[in-house]
Amino acid sequence: MHHETTYNPENAPTPSDWLQLPERERLRVVGTFHMVHRLRSGNAKAHAAAHVIVENQADMGFGPTVRALERLKSQGLTRHEAVHAVGSVISGFMFAAMNNPPETDSHALQSNINAAIERLNAESWRNQHNA
Repeated sequence: MHHETTYNPENAPTPSDWLQLPERERLRVVGTFHMVHRLRSGNAKAHAAAHVIVENQADMGFGPTVRALERLKSQGLTRHEAVHAVGSVISGFMFAAMNNPPETDSHALQSNINAAIERLNAESWRNQHNA
């Protein structure tokens, strides 16, 4: 079964539609958006994966991510920038874990990620990413 969909990070996907898409299709539509709009982002597959993770969390109602997206938008970021900001926190933890396996258990690691997402604000993200 092939699902036709488009993706625009400025508009939250409809949760039921987004979550019904196969993961590879989510990655494809995110990649297509960035390609069509000529938005370069280093490793395109990793970038698309970060988008998908954030959208999945938002659509499943994951509190820290939902709150962060709203907070960041209220602080002047576009929704796309807010997705990048949350994605950068998650990607940072993933990159660190790949290079140095965490010494904490998975619950403690998730708590650390959640706390970092909750602390995220537009000014610190802009400063860190020269945005």
